[in-house]
Amino acid sequence: MSAEATALKLVEKSLKQSEFAKSDAYKLYQGDSVELLNQFPEQQFDLVFADPPYFLSNGGFTCKSGKRASVAKGAWDVSRGVEEDHRFTTEWLKACQRVLKPTGTLWVSGTQHVIFNVGFAMQKLGFKLLNTVTWYKPNASPNLSCRYFTHSTELLIWASPKPAKTLQHTFNYARMKTENGGKQMRDVWNLPRTGEEELSADGAGRMWTQIAPRREEKAFGSHPTQKPVALLERIIEASTPEDATVLDPFNGSGTTGVAALKLGRRYTGIDLDPTYLSLTKKRLDAVKR
Repeated sequence: MSAEATALKLVEKSLKQSEFAKSDAYKLYQGDSVELLNQFPEQQFDLVFADPPYFLSNGGFTCKSGKRASVAKGAWDVSRGVEEDHRFTTEWLKACQRVLKPTGTLWVSGTQHVIFNVGFAMQKLGFKLLNTVTWYKPNASPNLSCRYFTHSTELLIWASPKPAKTLQHTFNYARMKTENGGKQMRDVWNLPRTGEEELSADGAGRMWTQIAPRREEKAFGSHPTQKPVALLERIIEASTPEDATVLDPFNGSGTTGVAALKLGRRYTGIDLDPTYLSLTKKRLDAVKR
């Protein structure tokens, strides 16, 4: 057996050991995202959605159910300083860039605390930035200090892994235009509050409305940074072919996987915490495809 074949066997064995659960539609891995991604074959995924640590768990407070509450989410969300945070961001972005197909794209969600770090690292790594989408949240927590405007948005950077003379990425423009009342969809999203579309004219385009994840989305449990399924459905519908492979390197409660399976895509999720991987498995197994 050649040295290359031997190395491949060792990689496959290592990935197998990290496998938490799988089915015909999904695979879940437990472990460090960067370490595992660097073992995956190159150019494997059509879409990567990443909701990385925002580095907010540093003793601050927020408002939850009308009461003062700590924003501490866990050791994984603690800032280690600007330089170390940026090094970590660059590492996982580079690992995602490696496993994306040339026709694939990366979406990253974040607030002001992390998203500029992400954008700068993307530019340094040679990603082509396609859009910055602003997701408006009408049910945002009030600002307790009364020293800032209320934080009511998150930003989503959409990017191709490499620039090219001809754009290669998937964008289901016609579908998005149809969903947007026959007008071009803008880069400011206000997703539906309910399962029904609640469109309101904003002049040349349309806007949508949605608040936090619905109660049924937390039936098996929840994650402190859980995103609504509607957000991930919009992203996957907009930017993947119907037979797409979707990856989330910060799996959390598996919302990306739920949306992917609902839309007939295949999913791979990575997380350090077996508790959230167990939650994800329950959610994915409950999806009716």
